[in-house]
Amino acid sequence: MPDAPAKAVQTFGLSKSFGDLTAVNQLSLEIKAGEVVGLLGHNGAGKTTTVRLLNGVLSPTEGDAHVLGLDPVTQSPELRRRTGVLTETPSLDERLSARENLQTFAELYGVPRERSHQRIEELLDAFDLGDRGDERVGGYSKGMKQRLALARTLLHEPELLFLDEPTAGLDPVAARGVHELITDASEDEGRTVVMCTHNLVEAQQLCHRVAVLEHGRLVELGTPGELAQRLDRDRGVEFELEPDQRAQARDVLQRHFAHARIHLDERRLLASGLAHEQIPDAIAALVAADVRIYGVSPQQASLADVYFALHAAGRNDAS
Repeated sequence: MPDAPAKAVQTFGLSKSFGDLTAVNQLSLEIKAGEVVGLLGHNGAGKTTTVRLLNGVLSPTEGDAHVLGLDPVTQSPELRRRTGVLTETPSLDERLSARENLQTFAELYGVPRERSHQRIEELLDAFDLGDRGDERVGGYSKGMKQRLALARTLLHEPELLFLDEPTAGLDPVAARGVHELITDASEDEGRTVVMCTHNLVEAQQLCHRVAVLEHGRLVELGTPGELAQRLDRDRGVEFELEPDQRAQARDVLQRHFAHARIHLDERRLLASGLAHEQIPDAIAALVAADVRIYGVSPQQASLADVYFALHAAGRNDAS
């Protein structure tokens, strides 16, 4: 695999319009080599159009991009030899067997024949298709077709993977296998992965960073933890306390943190509105008042919380 540039993807004011519709709007983005980056957004947010622009399938209306140091507009054939693309509806010839499908694509990608046979067998085994590799793909289940499409995407050992809903249609065991493949591709093999997904739990588990798109615009970019911190001020902290000291603890916290909103249940106290850096001060105030504390749990926002908050804000801005 050729040495990849430090920045696998760079875009500068990238835009794409179809008549009056702006599908991608002034997208400026950098993706480091070896990163797993998730593109999040509702249908029509611009994810698929972005991937097509980065692969040279579409030409931008405005702006430009560099992918693996190449210009997707003028160097698309060379670029596609170094990238692998899994579309949401992968194209496979259902009249052919899995081995025949992979051999056809190996020839299209220019994989040397002495390497292609070994590579095909490696991938069929990796995706648990070896025993059925000579069966026609038309008889495969949706999950098997998805696994074969992933194998095809990796056939020519690309430096950069574009995966559109890679676990769609897969059972939990197969989906976990794909997760491991993505992690290995990044951490062990140094490949860069750009993943379009609606699965927010999957994105939080796999992605180093996520880019949230709304109406073709990049509205947020960062690690899942960085994005979650934006909402944590309102998430609060849960304290597990001695039951008969809950009211005392409420009074202590309200004296020290007048802005906090306190909710009590049978054993716990939830203090909303405390910033993360205020948690040690809250614990110290309770300990000074001889309140017995059995547990402290910051209520961190999930990536799903962040996404829906950003989506709601985007809809309000558009209205």
